[in-house]
Amino acid sequence: MTTSIDGQFDYVIAGAGSAGCVLAARLAEDRNVRVLVLEAGSARGSWMIDMPSALTMPMNSKRYNWGLETQPEPYLNGRRVNLPRGKGVGGSSLVNGMCYVRGNPLDYERWAYLGAEGWNWRHVSAYFKRAECVLGAQPGDPYRGTTGPLKVRRGDQENPLYGTFLEAGRQAGYALSDNMNQRQHEGFSPMEMTVFKGKRCSAARGYLKPAVETGQVKVLPNAMVDKVVIEDGRAKGVLFEHNGELKQVNASREVIVSAGSIMSPIILKRSGIGGGEELKSHGIEVVCDLPGVGENLMDHLELYLQQACTQPVSLYKWMGLLGKGYIGARWLATHTGLGATNHFESGAHVRSRAGIGYPDIQFHFLPLAISYDGSAMAQQEGYQVHVGTKRSKSRGHVRLGSAARQDMPKVTFNYMSHADDWQDMRTCIDLTREIFAQPAFAPYSGPELNPGADIQGDALDEFIRTNVESAYHPCGTCRMGTDRMAVVGPDCKVHGVEALRVVDASIMPQATAGDLNAPTIMLAEKASDAVRGRPILTDEQATIVVDRHWQTAQRSSAVDHNIINDPDAIAAVMEAETVGHAALGMDRIAAE
Repeated sequence: MTTSIDGQFDYVIAGAGSAGCVLAARLAEDRNVRVLVLEAGSARGSWMIDMPSALTMPMNSKRYNWGLETQPEPYLNGRRVNLPRGKGVGGSSLVNGMCYVRGNPLDYERWAYLGAEGWNWRHVSAYFKRAECVLGAQPGDPYRGTTGPLKVRRGDQENPLYGTFLEAGRQAGYALSDNMNQRQHEGFSPMEMTVFKGKRCSAARGYLKPAVETGQVKVLPNAMVDKVVIEDGRAKGVLFEHNGELKQVNASREVIVSAGSIMSPIILKRSGIGGGEELKSHGIEVVCDLPGVGENLMDHLELYLQQACTQPVSLYKWMGLLGKGYIGARWLATHTGLGATNHFESGAHVRSRAGIGYPDIQFHFLPLAISYDGSAMAQQEGYQVHVGTKRSKSRGHVRLGSAARQDMPKVTFNYMSHADDWQDMRTCIDLTREIFAQPAFAPYSGPELNPGADIQGDALDEFIRTNVESAYHPCGTCRMGTDRMAVVGPDCKVHGVEALRVVDASIMPQATAGDLNAPTIMLAEKASDAVRGRPILTDEQATIVVDRHWQTAQRSSAVDHNIINDPDAIAAVMEAETVGHAALGMDRIAAE
């Protein structure tokens, strides 16, 4: 038996992750609007979420992580890959690494090129600015926002190894950038994080909490969404389970699915929206045959390359019980010290080869030799980079486990299924070794710990196959576009169904060159104006900077970077990129 939930709501949002939190807050700016947000996880907070350096703890907690893993990956020796997804109000912004990276302006030109009209750089730049409150930036900064809900800061870079990494990049011939989120994305640069006054600034803290305090937004935790209720081709409401009871809530204006790249396509499929054959095989009535739902699954893969450190300057000395106890006690008392950073304070974005117009490789530097999830640590002083490709050609899918809401989806990324990805990952290793061999690291550099200097040639492929791991950036499963495999249009409306949108990382046509939380928050900011019927913002100061020698050189110094805002120059980069429509098997269909 289904019961109706009390209250009249204009909008019902399925999912209180990063996008859902943004949408709820922005929609509630209209004072006559009421919003209900349904979240399958709990609303309980914890010090382990708030403390930036404790990021591996919520990531490994059953309370805050759904504990997903992939199906056996056919190109990785059949192993299952860990796939953490945030569980609770705030979604994956509760468990992520807090790295704030906008991506490259040409990422968004590519979105528009792939059919997401109106999502080019001059439009999305305005929404990054609206979202941000960049600590230390001056009002009127042409590149950054200073009044938004999301607090962003640079690391203090007190450890000497952060600066050493940047100097090694310069010595290797790469550009330096003052800030990868400002004028110049390409090159070696300090990194920013979503941390404020020593605490994680999740989407729940930055956006949702103030919205709930207005009284216009209601959040219902522990509410597992089953499906969208569709009548006569229009989304009427949402069916969900709460406290063991099946309930329905209706939306007078729209239903918005913001459950993330894994669960948003599953909710659509359970609602009868997806590939007809798959739905019928699970006994689900086909409401709208959209074959692209759950397809086009992308991720960022990475390896961590580790070097022994010959001086006691890494974070290793703090990894014992006494060291961790001191860090924790200081943070609990003052919210300062090593507990107040995610420790990713330097990074880089570079191009893998000449002919690539903008970076397709990312480095996160860490002054410690440890796995991302904290499960394995070298028992000595060391440092490392997490390195991986940003525009992999491999594509996977998200499929129903069954029609039951309790069953988890079947996720297969088909990691490393494209031959070019193998060459790109080998290049990641070669470039990292070259950077670690620069004179800047000479005072610190010991033996290579991982993979080890003896792992060369064909042995690298087995190292990659055995050790490559997800950067936890799934996207693309409800892709924006106008062709038959697209799920939503540039306005985020689901094709063929009225009053229904999808707004989260699943709608990205292409993964961006960097971590995905900042772009996800941006797209929700932009989508909120579309929902409200407001004019789309434009940043007339937005610039696109590329290396003027990109066609002939893999790297060059900062003085060789040039602004290109000319449409023909941008089109040349798009056409030259090896990751184009032909490579992905998609026809370019212009919006009519």
